[in-house]
Formats: sequence, structure tokens, C-alpha cells
Amino acid sequence: MTLLVLDKVLSDRGSKYAVAGGPAADRAAAQALVADLKRRKKFAKATHNSWAVLLPEGPVKDDDGEAGAGMTILRMLEREGLEGHVIVVTRWFGGTHLGGDRFRHVQTCVRTYLDALTG
Repeated sequence: MTLLVLDKVLSDRGSKYAVAGGPAADRAAAQALVADLKRRKKFAKATHNSWAVLLPEGPVKDDDGEAGAGMTILRMLEREGLEGHVIVVTRWFGGTHLGGDRFRHVQTCVRTYLDALTG
């Protein structure tokens, strides 16, 4: 299973963000990739590992407690037309609520990942 991990993408008011992803042909493969990521101690301790994937049978997303994050990732995948590829945005909460800025940070993480993918 190929997993691309980009650590320390950004940090804001104590919260830190990373992004990861890889190919996923179905929901089980996407969940396995997320589980693989969470086997890394640092990611297992994260506050949120939000993810999404576009599949032939429809989109799948999981906010992991970060309400709206999965949909933000999903919208960006749809815009890119990237199917069969799960993207996980990880956040370590820094103690200060970020409000709407958190959605911009999720977008920044996904954009960073997509840029790395297309290289």
C-alpha cells in the first residue's frame, strides 16, 4: 500500500496539520490506508484524521470529529476529478479554536498534497 505523507504542512495558534493519502479502490482500502497511517504513533495521537475518497459507487468521507472537514476534502477531490485516491488531513489541536480558518487549513493541506502528487 503506497502512502504519501506530508508532515508539518502548516501550523496556526498551536494547531498543527499534516496530509497523507494513497490509492484506494473501495471503502475497505480507504479505511485500511487510514488505519495504516494511524499505526504511526504520532498520527494515532492526533485529534482528527479526517478523510475522503471518490469511488465509482459514490463518495465516502469521515470527519473524525472535525465537522465539515470530510466534505471540504471531498469537494476538492471532485473539482480535481481524482477518483480512487483517499486523502487524509490530520490535525493536532493546539488549544485555540480556529473557527472558519480550519476549513482554509484543510484546503491548504489538500492543495499541498495534490501539488506533490502531480509534482
